[in-house]
Amino acid sequence: MKEHSVTIYDISEQAGVSIATVSRVLNNSNNVSEATKKKVLDAIKNTGYTPNAFARGLGLNTMKTIGILAADSSDLYLAKAIYYFEENLRNNGYDSLLCCTGYALKDKKAAIDLLISKKVDGIILVGSNFVYPDACDNKYIINAAENVPVMLLNAELEGNNIYCVSSDDYKSMYKATGELLSSGIKNILYFYNSLSYSGALKERGFRDAMKDAGINVSERQLQYFEGAREDIHGMMAQLDKVASGGHKFNGVIAADDTLALSAVKYAKSKGYKIPEDFSVIGYNNSMLASCSDPELSSIDNKLETLCQKLTEALMGVLSGEEMPKKTVFGGELIMRETTRKKK
Repeated sequence: MKEHSVTIYDISEQAGVSIATVSRVLNNSNNVSEATKKKVLDAIKNTGYTPNAFARGLGLNTMKTIGILAADSSDLYLAKAIYYFEENLRNNGYDSLLCCTGYALKDKKAAIDLLISKKVDGIILVGSNFVYPDACDNKYIINAAENVPVMLLNAELEGNNIYCVSSDDYKSMYKATGELLSSGIKNILYFYNSLSYSGALKERGFRDAMKDAGINVSERQLQYFEGAREDIHGMMAQLDKVASGGHKFNGVIAADDTLALSAVKYAKSKGYKIPEDFSVIGYNNSMLASCSDPELSSIDNKLETLCQKLTEALMGVLSGEEMPKKTVFGGELIMRETTRKKK
């Protein structure tokens, strides 16, 4: 018979207290009565539970290490997030283990299982591509959270011991689309390269802003680029194909700055004046925004703040504090030289 792995949830249930209370006991917190502490310790003894993630105060089996999962560390957004997390964790006395999983579900499952086997104290999932529309595909996250706290950056998933910090991609994209419309740009194309949770929010924000302005969105206005993230010329070729096929557009809102940069290069190759004839808005406000000529207007999704708050939430959970399960921050459109002013 397969032996059942005892988790902090088993201790919580047997002792009749919350997970946070169990954590406080394991961290020798003073905010627990002696009677409650005895119940928790008795449950630990009876079940044979060996703490790891929540045992910092007891000094048992803790590795002082956090696992970080990212699909692709060459992606500018993900790379910057990894940098912020590693810096924040070091400042809190933690090391980190990084796994670059790629985008296949089986590889994400394997990576998260590997980190659990290494007895990390918590896991950070960087980016919304770890969460799937089908609930069955998210069981690997739910299962991992039975052992350690799982922190999601820019994604949402409900479950015990799962905490989410994200940017409001829907509202940011809605506002950016409205900004472009109010400047007189009506024939807007939405250019994207991700079908993730965040990507779906961005697309819906674009659609709703256009709809509320009385503009019907055709499928040709939604251009999904399937090529490599660094294939700028391939992106330009796709935009050229759309225009050559008879769909004229004088504005592009892109799901990231790389796509937006390709739109700028496309417009310049056609002799359009930017922003007078052609306007572009990117997303993530990466270093590409300032490197572009002209400089790129882009949505700043406050990545540094998101990473800082997610790290703070993780440290709070590991210390036995009650932390919010979901925190959402608003983004900000940074206006530069690729968008014209409102009419």
